[in-house]
Amino acid sequence: MLTFPVTIVMALYFTSIPIAFALLAAGLAYFTFGDVGTPPDLILQKFITSTASFPLLAIPFFIMAGEIMNFSGISASLMKMAEVLTGHLRGGLAQVNVLLSTLMGGISGSANADAAMQSKIIVPQMTKRGYSAPFATAITAASSAIAPVIPPGINLIIYALIAQVSVAKMFIGGYTPGILMCLGLMLTVHFIARKRDYKPSREKMATGKEIFAQFRESIWGLLLPLGIIAGIRFGVFTPTEAGAMAVLFCIIIGAFLYKKLRWEHFPIIMKNTILGTSSVMLIIIAASVFGQYMSWERIPHQLTKAILAISDSPWLILVVINFLLLVLGMFLEGGALLIIVAPLLVPLVKGMGIDLIHFGLIMIVNIMIGGITPPFGSMMFTTCAITGSTVGEFCREIWPFILALLAVLVIVTYMPAVVMFLPNLI
Repeated sequence: MLTFPVTIVMALYFTSIPIAFALLAAGLAYFTFGDVGTPPDLILQKFITSTASFPLLAIPFFIMAGEIMNFSGISASLMKMAEVLTGHLRGGLAQVNVLLSTLMGGISGSANADAAMQSKIIVPQMTKRGYSAPFATAITAASSAIAPVIPPGINLIIYALIAQVSVAKMFIGGYTPGILMCLGLMLTVHFIARKRDYKPSREKMATGKEIFAQFRESIWGLLLPLGIIAGIRFGVFTPTEAGAMAVLFCIIIGAFLYKKLRWEHFPIIMKNTILGTSSVMLIIIAASVFGQYMSWERIPHQLTKAILAISDSPWLILVVINFLLLVLGMFLEGGALLIIVAPLLVPLVKGMGIDLIHFGLIMIVNIMIGGITPPFGSMMFTTCAITGSTVGEFCREIWPFILALLAVLVIVTYMPAVVMFLPNLI
């Protein structure tokens, strides 16, 4: 019975059943048909109570804030800001692609949402200006990996709840790895653009006057994440209330400052928010039920023993964990993987004296890299489906970006002083 649920999950997943339903089916099958002596009623109670957490209300609020940004003009103003700053560089639109993910990734919260949005908005413009479609697809997928790392990414909230650490520290800790990922991808774009002679999107660097004028227009979107962190840090509002404030802030900007948000947009916003929230919460519920099976079989304890049998060195253990997460990230969507694996690994790394904020950032960066890695990376499929590029073409273009992000992962893993500088200020 130990491996029976795992077999069910893998069998259903590889027959294109969504991971939430696969986890739920495996957990229910284990407690219903297995000889474990647990009444099914208790599992149904777990199903219901797993979402009875006030901090989880932050998820629909931040998803809704991201949707409002797309209708309010905030996303468009951030794109203009990104082009003013990087349009003069080699591979101008590819650089804009990366910087835009960094500027608004935390609000979209989801790597797949960011990948889908930029596949529709920027990729067509890139192909018109001479970029190959597979290259445009690859950089869009790679830059979307930044989204859940920049605050207030939803994965930062989920990990903080699982590990019982400060949401504010997770938020501010996400800036350093997010910026490193941005710089790594931009540098890679520069070398590829130089080799292929991809032209800038602007003839010359923007003047200080142009930059300042665009900054004035875009300042509201740029200040939103900083305002959220400051509000949480100084006790003005909780992370959940911060989500509600983000929604209110975006509505005010869109309706009264940019004057692009209309009443007719709200049915679409609400529909997309409900769909996005439902998919996230269903994964959380399913992973909670599946987690009961893992706890019943003492899998976290067995995994800890197995990893410690390899070595008792924290740094070598992180190598093993990083490899494990990279492989799993190729098969599972980032949020689902985080919810499943974090409860297993957090007790292990805590016992070894590894800072849980630091480890959370390692996990999130790692699983985002897995999301763009063949053969089953979720962002790979999202971007290819929208742009029409084949997986084979994508694979030939994505490797330089994967290597750049792996270099960032090494820095995040083995230079904790760099990553923890900002959280330690709190």
